[in-house]
Amino acid sequence: MRPEDRTRAYDNHALPIAAGQTISQPYVVALMTELLELRGGERVLEVGTGSGYQAAVLASLVQDVYSIEIEPTLADSARQRLQRLGVGNVQVRTGDGFFGWPEAAPFDAIIITATAPRVPERLVEQLKPDGRLVMPLDEGYQQTLIRARKRPEGLAIERVAGVLFVPMVGAVRRPTP
Repeated sequence: MRPEDRTRAYDNHALPIAAGQTISQPYVVALMTELLELRGGERVLEVGTGSGYQAAVLASLVQDVYSIEIEPTLADSARQRLQRLGVGNVQVRTGDGFFGWPEAAPFDAIIITATAPRVPERLVEQLKPDGRLVMPLDEGYQQTLIRARKRPEGLAIERVAGVLFVPMVGAVRRPTP
């Protein structure tokens, strides 16, 4: 967080962080976390580490958090911040979250903290059966927070609320083959 924004840290608003990104408002972090339906003991993949705030919240609720950030400076600062705060059950990796973290899969839940034009298929493949994926989906004219459940017959998608997020960048923006 920028020093000039510290007085607004407890306001229910998104705030700017480095690299042109934002930290989500506390209500949205709480809502997305609730939608994951965590009970403790889970392994969660987070796409879009940002400042590490969402990862720290998740770390207090689950066994392991794997977090991917495409922007190296954000990944490095979040890793250092989490370490400084003594959050030991979060691993942060620099990379394109579209590809997930295959060697740590399968995950009980996946949270994507940037809007994407579609649910990344590779991430669905890394979900356990009945796993939950929560993300903002760019539906062209609006962004909608969704919860998807991995079922044998495919994804069951529930639309939850209108939201406004920064766009997910990287391979998700390329056309599907």
